[in-house]
Amino acid sequence: MGMSVNTNTAAINSYRNLSVTNDQMSKSLERLSSGFRINRAADDAAGLAISEGLRSQIGGMKQAVRNTQDGISVVQTAEGALGTTTSILQRMRDLSVQASNAGSLNDEAKVSIQKEMGELKSELTRIADTTNFNGTKLLDGTFTNKAFQVGANANESITVGIAGGASASQLGVAGVDVSTVASDAITGDVTNAVAGTAGNVEFAGDFTDATGGGWGTLNGTVTVGSKSLDLATLGADVDTTAELQTKLDEAFGTGQLTAAGTATELTLTGQAPAATATADEVNAASVKFTQASGADEAITLINDALETVSGIRADLGAKQNRFEHTINNLNVAIENTTASESRIRDTDMAQEMTNFTRTQILTQAGTSMLAQANQASQGILRLLG
Repeated sequence: MGMSVNTNTAAINSYRNLSVTNDQMSKSLERLSSGFRINRAADDAAGLAISEGLRSQIGGMKQAVRNTQDGISVVQTAEGALGTTTSILQRMRDLSVQASNAGSLNDEAKVSIQKEMGELKSELTRIADTTNFNGTKLLDGTFTNKAFQVGANANESITVGIAGGASASQLGVAGVDVSTVASDAITGDVTNAVAGTAGNVEFAGDFTDATGGGWGTLNGTVTVGSKSLDLATLGADVDTTAELQTKLDEAFGTGQLTAAGTATELTLTGQAPAATATADEVNAASVKFTQASGADEAITLINDALETVSGIRADLGAKQNRFEHTINNLNVAIENTTASESRIRDTDMAQEMTNFTRTQILTQAGTSMLAQANQASQGILRLLG
């Protein structure tokens, strides 16, 4: 091999190897200091793409766990309120059983019992109207088919619904009356007849005349033009003809429908031409005025209400158990997916420290050899001297 002053091949070779070693040591330092094997796409393009996909799944599943925990909170809120509802219904049943003991109670005592019954019915309705989670009503009949996202991907949800509501009227106990009912009490379907000027409609028929001259439950819909009034929604708020008239005025405007009644007949008369209600809109089968009368009937109605509430609570309990199992499954999936992502992206510290030690030694050796190569051209001076 010839000797040259202008070109030091040994030094060039030593420099190239030293540069490679320095680059390897720099990457080792980066991996050791960051803890990541992949710090940029160039480190492992395919691995980065897979890792980012796994990270998306992990983030989605963690949020799904929080969503599911919210679902449990919603169910617990509703079930807790229904627990109180059950206690109230149990108390109402106790009162009904007490009122059915005719041998030891007079009419005044039954009226006193009915007063407490009325307060309990009002509390049932208040609980149903006010129970909510983050502003969403739970027991008023509007909480139906609500989806909770319990997975990281689309269409991974659990639906929760509380159908029917839990107010006194929705549970069918708004008309419960354990006080004495008049012996000539009458109950029957309300009929309707279109008569007179077009647009007039009259509803007339028998209804139950309870002590105090009222009824407990109205069922059916009255339509006037584009406005409708669902009589069932009035519940215990309407007990007399005067109260019904107030509700009609609020719904349709003063004077649009007139309510009049006697002990055996109730009449609703529409005012032409504003009031319009056809036989198709309100028919005899859908309009009925009834009074739940007597302690025995009250016990039956309350038993039905208790069965309804117990069924709702059982459904909610099943949903809560399902939510809890969902959380357990998500946590296992998060653990396994995180481990997979770590194997792809994280630094194996033991292996990388071994690489760093090797490159550090090679760097030191390369630096020494480069210095030796640079000294090789000094021999040419001795030849010339």
